[in-house]
Amino acid sequence: MQRTSWEKWNGHNGAIFWLTGLSGSGKTTLACGAESELLRREIRCVIIDGDRLRLGLNRDLGFTEEARLENMRRAMEVADMFLEKGFVVLVPMISPYESFRKQIKQRFKPNDFAEVYVKCSLEACEQRDPKGLYRRARSGEIKDFTGIDSPYEPPMQPDMIIDTERHNVDDSIKALVAYIESRLNNT
Repeated sequence: MQRTSWEKWNGHNGAIFWLTGLSGSGKTTLACGAESELLRREIRCVIIDGDRLRLGLNRDLGFTEEARLENMRRAMEVADMFLEKGFVVLVPMISPYESFRKQIKQRFKPNDFAEVYVKCSLEACEQRDPKGLYRRARSGEIKDFTGIDSPYEPPMQPDMIIDTERHNVDDSIKALVAYIESRLNNT
């Protein structure tokens, strides 16, 4: 079946929403909240979570620049498969390099892809530190940790910015869902 047939059957268009930001910024929290709300509204969606990928498909990858690029490339390929079935695809991944995020975006038609910057300062992410990763990185237990001893390049022109330092979780999820629905209605 072709994508247009899947989208007709789904009752909505498909699109990829790539959520980028530092560890602890709230990418996965927003994706999970948006997924629940979208499913409640009968919008077929799926989350391709960077952390989850590293437990399976990408468990052979480390954290060198080359490995991070391959991690993102594999996530993009999986996202593309779901897009071809007319799904809304949420991809919460740190995705630290602006140049590679641009390459990913250029691979897709403009209506098929949106970069969402989940903005939160390093200081706030370290205070949250839900997995204790910043503490471990600061102590030297984790090497090449994004934001500490490996760079994170904020998006220069994201399609949407969600500032989780200024807005609470519920408001951030509502904003993301509204943005997704507006994109689906305009494609």
